[in-house]
Amino acid sequence: MSAPRVLITGGSGFIGRHLVEAFAARYEVLAPTRAELDLVDASAVKRYLADHPVDVIVHGAVQPGHRASKDPSNQLFKNCRMFFNFARCLRPSQRMIILGSGLVYDLRHYVPKMKETYFDTHVPADEGGFSKYIIAKYAERNAQMTELRLFGVFGAYEDYSIRFISNAICKALFDLPITLRQRRLFDYLYVKDLPAIIEGFFAEPGSETAYNVTPDFAVDLYAIAERVRILMRKDVPILVAEDGFGIEYSGDNARFRQRMPGVHFTALDDAIRDLAGWYRTHKSDIRRDWLLVDK
Repeated sequence: MSAPRVLITGGSGFIGRHLVEAFAARYEVLAPTRAELDLVDASAVKRYLADHPVDVIVHGAVQPGHRASKDPSNQLFKNCRMFFNFARCLRPSQRMIILGSGLVYDLRHYVPKMKETYFDTHVPADEGGFSKYIIAKYAERNAQMTELRLFGVFGAYEDYSIRFISNAICKALFDLPITLRQRRLFDYLYVKDLPAIIEGFFAEPGSETAYNVTPDFAVDLYAIAERVRILMRKDVPILVAEDGFGIEYSGDNARFRQRMPGVHFTALDDAIRDLAGWYRTHKSDIRRDWLLVDK
């Protein structure tokens, strides 16, 4: 019996690279590059799926909109078009796992530990959030789809120039001050925990179409910086640009815990140690000058 075929969109990105590596041992994995498949081209996607039938589509491709993006434009158009190019081609036997985001709850109106039922209380005004909102609205009416709402995900391969935990580790590695704009509480998931979680939704979608995939507790960014400093044994300062606390970014995971009660989340200290070890072995690849300017 041949291994199930899994198509991963965004396979060259931070999360996608981890999924490709994790699934390759158990599945036949397809992860076409942008040169191999233009996800915005509806005809090209339809031909690709016809030529490469798959059992599961893990949709993680997204038009970047973060502050370090070379081109953050057209997020709404590209994100929606990429999604619907695949959604329209789904066969009855296929599953689609959508890597969503807490952005669907509207960054202007975040509240602590947002439940899935908080969705649609507000319509996001930003392009990235609105595109995720549109996708989530469609997915909630499709039994073949499961939307996994991710909040803060961190790990190897992420952009260490802007992503907080990797940035803090790299700065400590070069004996530079750890900086943050403002203290905030965040839900942070170690990326190595994600493949097994996604795999758990391949065959059994669950009774709901959307799940907040988050650890049990939100963490203060300043506390994370302190843990990085202690665990890496670096006596570097921690600099905070603004007083007070910013808005919390966290989700209630009760629905997910009910669906997958046995999931173990890597403890933050263990994740920091593991990631710091990875950066130590890749220190020669880190651009120190990228750490000198806070983006």
